[in-house]
Amino acid sequence: MNYLAHLFLSGDNELLMLGNFIADHIKGNKTKRFSQDVKKGIELHRKIDYFTDHHPKFLQTKERLHERHHKYAGVVADIFYDHFLAVHWRKYSNIALTNYVSYCYGVLLKNYTILPSKTKRVLPFLIMQNWLSNYRTYDGLNRTFELMARRVKYKSVIEDAVTDLKKDYNKYNREFLDFFPDIQAYVKDNLDKLTGEI
Repeated sequence: MNYLAHLFLSGDNELLMLGNFIADHIKGNKTKRFSQDVKKGIELHRKIDYFTDHHPKFLQTKERLHERHHKYAGVVADIFYDHFLAVHWRKYSNIALTNYVSYCYGVLLKNYTILPSKTKRVLPFLIMQNWLSNYRTYDGLNRTFELMARRVKYKSVIEDAVTDLKKDYNKYNREFLDFFPDIQAYVKDNLDKLTGEI
């Protein structure tokens, strides 16, 4: 799951959303400076990643991508799933995607001072290029993958990932639609536990 899904699955607790958003930029247990709510968001993010990485439908998606994308197959799959969440947004939310995305940007900017430095570097690009909304279009995905291609350490064809999406679009779409209700149910259970502790 990528940025859009992590934010959406956080529910309506803004600090939980914040923690879920920044978690990839927080190594190990370096969470001491954050509030309890933000820490719970980081924990939720890690639970979502673990569940996703072991789900049979996500594993099918990742396996199909592995031949071309090797160690980046999971990253490509995460972004594909954000694409399908954006495409099917009305199935999962009564709030228009553009309104929800604007709200998320507002939450992140409001809490800018406590963001990790890596998140601060990414956020302006994410907002200016409107990644969260643009995941639903091929052009938006292409821009995302092109930016990622500049940052990856190992040789890759990640900038051409949209070609792979188009090639097996219906298979990826079906895998996402089968997967997403399971992650929603899993997160709901964990959110109930986490928010009960806050």
